[in-house]
Amino acid sequence: MRGRYGNFTPRQRQIVLLAAEGLSNKEIARRLDISEGTVKAHLHNIFERLGLENRTSLAALIHKTNGAE
Repeated sequence: MRGRYGNFTPRQRQIVLLAAEGLSNKEIARRLDISEGTVKAHLHNIFERLGLENRTSLAALIHKTNGAE
């Protein structure tokens, strides 16, 4: 997750990867010991920054990017 993703915080990068793996907000929150609301807020900011509308688009972008590296 370099380039476009380098401006994300370490926490946002963790959330991106977990969401791309298909974990729910609740599962991400439990794994990172944060609230589900915090996960939602991070995902909202991530979607805004990348110009995406949902986690399916996020997962596709991450898998495409990681395959290209």
